[in-house]
Amino acid sequence: MDAKPAKYSRILIATDDSECSKKALQHGHSLAEMMESSVALVHVIEPAAPTNYGADPLMGQQPIVIPETTEIQEENSRILLEEISKQFHDVKEVFTFSRIGSPKQEILTVASEWAADLIIMGTHGRTGFDHFISGSVSESVIRRAPCPVLVIPGKC
Repeated sequence: MDAKPAKYSRILIATDDSECSKKALQHGHSLAEMMESSVALVHVIEPAAPTNYGADPLMGQQPIVIPETTEIQEENSRILLEEISKQFHDVKEVFTFSRIGSPKQEILTVASEWAADLIIMGTHGRTGFDHFISGSVSESVIRRAPCPVLVIPGKC
């Protein structure tokens, strides 16, 4: 069989600024350079949890979400993506996406909207109770992705 290696022209790299995602960024950068690919960097902010400060459900008062927290998170996300994109100055094109929501869903949404043909992400390698409670973002993305997913383990 004379199979050609796959050429990925649109690589989506998910980052959360953890050590695991930094390794995924390194792998993504190498592939993008080698394949002369465009790169999209996605950072997902999980919505700020409502605080119960001053809320009394018996009195019909709802938990309070402090908007400044989300605005600060959005600004930090923008700064993070700006810094990371500088590391990709030598690739064809770099796009950045900062999203608020479920990391699992937002990575899949960006991959679909941007028409990624490869997703690269790190895994935190949670096991046991932590994995049961939080689930695995990478596992969910692999199951539902519109394209191949390269998962970089945290201990590589």
